[in-house]
Amino acid sequence: MKNQPLSTTREATPLDVSIAIPIYNEEESLPELIAAIHNSLQETELRYEILCVDDGSTDRSAQLLKELAEKDPLLRGILLRRNYGQTPAMAAGFDHARGRAIVTLDGDLQNDPADIPMLLNKLDEGYDLVSGWRKNRQDHAVTRLLPSKIANWLIGRITGVKVHDYGCSLKAYRSEIVADMNLYGELHRFLPALAYIEGARITELPVRHHARKYGRSKYGLGRTIRVVLDLLTVFFMRKFLTRPMHVFGVVGVTCMVLGIVLGGYLTFLKWGLGQQIGDRPLLVLVAILILTGVQLFSFGLLGELLMRTYHESQGRPIYRVREICSSNGDRPTRENGEK
Repeated sequence: MKNQPLSTTREATPLDVSIAIPIYNEEESLPELIAAIHNSLQETELRYEILCVDDGSTDRSAQLLKELAEKDPLLRGILLRRNYGQTPAMAAGFDHARGRAIVTLDGDLQNDPADIPMLLNKLDEGYDLVSGWRKNRQDHAVTRLLPSKIANWLIGRITGVKVHDYGCSLKAYRSEIVADMNLYGELHRFLPALAYIEGARITELPVRHHARKYGRSKYGLGRTIRVVLDLLTVFFMRKFLTRPMHVFGVVGVTCMVLGIVLGGYLTFLKWGLGQQIGDRPLLVLVAILILTGVQLFSFGLLGELLMRTYHESQGRPIYRVREICSSNGDRPTRENGEK
């Protein structure tokens, strides 16, 4: 199905844009944030909603969100039962969004809601994801800027998606792309890479970034290990999601072949030359290589079965159709391949 400008799709969808915001202990910034979003969109012709997902805040954020939602018909509050983390909070926003496009941003006022129309206009040019780039970032150089630059470079090299600022929450998505992405762990940092796996067309725009006005940051250097582990997950999904045997099987067969070759060499020493091999470390290595190879090959087979179960149980094809061009009047199909 061909992408159409958001402002021309009102009859097809109830809303044009959903603004999804994870909230955690942001009671000071919440009223100002909601007002700034309204100010940025009130002069557009877009029908929109604001979704604030309270991720188990321990201050008055949840109560304040209830009070604001009672007065504002465009605001919906989603209160999670406990603190799950930013990725589940963002996933909750995606699940409850009703707009053709979804915009995400942080709730601490460091992202500028005035940039939202600019991202949506760029989305109308045919992109599936527009990522914000905090070109002039207002954060601490050692604890935030330096680790972020290293992480962005590393993620870009491993995933193949060249984006300057993976950590910027201000992004605009087409809803059909979001529907194809399942978020687990802390994968919200890798949304451009996950969208790329689904065949999304991605671009980025420089956006404004402000120094934190209230409270303190919830992030620190302690998340580095989690980022590395999630990065390995995304790399595997990008390369081998539909063919796990190509990684486990190749390594497993290589180990088995090497073990058999070395085992043949030891057999020749034992029976051909009459040498003792029981005290040789090479004998232990042969056993380890063969056992490891069998296990890895078995993991590949299990991975293939799990991959088929994953796709077939959910009716998820292993491909994504962007558009079908026809002159015979056939009904267009959706981007996920369904009629």
